[in-house]
Parts: sequence; C-alpha cells; structure tokens
Amino acid sequence: MMRKRNSLRQELPLIIWLVIVWGALWSDFSVGNLLFGALIAVGITQLLYLPPVELGGRFNVLHGAGLTLNFLYQVVAGSIEVAYLALAKGPRLQNSVVAVRLRSSSDLVVTATGHIISLIPGSLVVEVDRSTSTLYLHCINVVSEDGADAMRATVRRIESRLIKTMGSKQELELIRNEPDQHPARSGEEGAS
Repeated sequence: MMRKRNSLRQELPLIIWLVIVWGALWSDFSVGNLLFGALIAVGITQLLYLPPVELGGRFNVLHGAGLTLNFLYQVVAGSIEVAYLALAKGPRLQNSVVAVRLRSSSDLVVTATGHIISLIPGSLVVEVDRSTSTLYLHCINVVSEDGADAMRATVRRIESRLIKTMGSKQELELIRNEPDQHPARSGEEGAS
C-alpha cells in the first residue's frame, strides 16, 4: 500500500512535539540531545506508517484561550463534585454509559474532545466509534435521561469550542449554521 507523503509543513508540528517529548523523557534539553531527538523524530515520521493528521489550517487564539479557561473551570468544578459525591454517597453512587455522536469527523477534533472529557473528573471515554464519530463515556452520577442529555450537551459544547479554535472552515460553518438546541438522539444511546 502506497502512503501519501506529507509535506514538511504537515510533519513539522509532529516532529517538534516528538523532540520535546524526547527531551522531557531524558530530562535533558541540551542542544546535542535535542538534535539527536530530531534525527529520531525524522526517522520515525519517514520510516513508520503514521496516518496523516488533517489540520484545519487555522488556529484562533481567542477561542483557544476561552477553551483553556473553560477546561480549567470544569476540572476544578468536577474535582469538587467528585470529592463531594465520594464523601456523601460513597459506594451507593450510580454511574452510566452515555453515547455522544460528534458533529466532526476529523480525527484531531474527535481525539482532542475525548481527551478533554477524560481529563475532567467524573467522566471517562471508554470507547470511540471512529466510523460514526461517537464517544462512549462512563459518567459518574448520571442516573436519568436528563442527566445523559446534559452530559451530551457538555461534550458538544467542548467540541464546538475546539472547532472554533482549530477546526476546518467547513466544520466552523456547520457550527455557525446549527440551530441552538439539544443534540438529536438518533443513533445515540441514553443512560444505561
């Protein structure tokens, strides 16, 4: 199978990231170590098959700052909620698995959405259906369909913020033209 070659512009963010990880792993950011890391990164990107990550070609700093602040707020609020639930309900706490179909089919947006959700205490991505861009989340203290709908809305708001920050122009248009309403339930499973 012949793989489509990525341009240096497409590979450069990955190479830079791999060099930073290399330096962090060795706790050595000397010039020699980073140059050796760069050689390894170039070798990895050229020799091993890595599916290309399609970048949207845009990054909005203001939306990125808003996404970051919202994420930090949700981490703090989620931590407080989980601590309270652990003390108040303990082992009697009920959990659910909630399916959320995302609007984007971009691997980058789907992955970033899943990572952000997993980093917020109280929810964890247990499976991703790449063919339908559906995330399956294990959610703490979600016991009703209303709770599942609230979780879906939270995930879709995070996806929307990601698209506004770094999504493609087509995804951005989709978000801008979408009516402000609850996500459709077609193909989504509720709390179980």
